[in-house]
Amino acid sequence: MCTMEKIVSCEISFIPIQSENYIEDVEKVLDIIKAYDLEYSIGVMSTTVRGNKKILINLISDIYDNMEDKCKFVLDFKLSNICGCSYQGI
Repeated sequence: MCTMEKIVSCEISFIPIQSENYIEDVEKVLDIIKAYDLEYSIGVMSTTVRGNKKILINLISDIYDNMEDKCKFVLDFKLSNICGCSYQGI
């Protein structure tokens, strides 16, 4: 059983489709993620973020709202309530 607060994991992929500068757009999304008080790990194809569910949902909304007028994009995310603690249900 996990003794820490309930943690949600989220994998986020931001894919610019129509962009004047896709690298700048991806960097802007990473800056948004870094501004939140969440644990994160930047990967080649996605970024994994862990923390409070409400904060993660706000992060997803913030990314969408900030990027909506900058470019056309796909924002792919997966939420999981398995935080990496030992799971005894299997």
